[in-house]
Amino acid sequence: MKRLEGNTALVTGGSRGIGAAVALRLAEEGADVVLTYEHSADRAARLVERIEAGGSRALAVRADSAVPEALTAAVDEAAGTFGGLDILVNNAAVFLVGPLEDMGAAEIDRTLAVNVRAPFAASRAAARHMGRGGRIISIGSNVAERAVFPGLALYSMSKAALVGMTKGLARELGPRGVTVNLVHPGPTDTDTNPAGGPNAEAIAGFTAVGRYAEPAEIAATVAHLASGDGSYITGASIHVDGGFTA
Repeated sequence: MKRLEGNTALVTGGSRGIGAAVALRLAEEGADVVLTYEHSADRAARLVERIEAGGSRALAVRADSAVPEALTAAVDEAAGTFGGLDILVNNAAVFLVGPLEDMGAAEIDRTLAVNVRAPFAASRAAARHMGRGGRIISIGSNVAERAVFPGLALYSMSKAALVGMTKGLARELGPRGVTVNLVHPGPTDTDTNPAGGPNAEAIAGFTAVGRYAEPAEIAATVAHLASGDGSYITGASIHVDGGFTA
């Protein structure tokens, strides 16, 4: 029996990077998976095919995470298509970095809309569909606690905000049997921050293990929290960062 057999999961920003790895891992554990995407329609379609080839049902929904109504509609579509919603993974994010003087109103608004407001809006929508055993898991960042380079203030602030959201929602939803947790990945080999990038050696050097993570390593912790094995974990911020914050 797979750990997530009979569950439906929604992964925002699930067409690539950590989101795609999470979607695949949850499907491997037996869940049906809905993923949102904004621009990567081809990647999303290929991922749906991979998931369906493995025996789970899958659906890709185009939704701009900066638009709360689009996220709410995606949540409702996921629950309506597969008969409920058990797991929400708030993964979609924007990574806008640069000197403080260059972070204007547009950059601030976009970052907070996608990285902070969207997880809250999606969680609010998902909670309406979740019963006991529901899981809300957000993807944070190692730089929420340790910003080792200049230019990260806006992004770090947005990810640190998820700590408070996670704790607050854990208290509110705990009596209903829904757990809420936050996973802080360390440097992870994705399109946004490739392990072969120009600053990769320096970034990897800040970890205790001296390397980048593979997206599947982050997905493994998300799958644990999503399963019954994670039933007594809530309100937690879990670092999967190779010792970056040690």
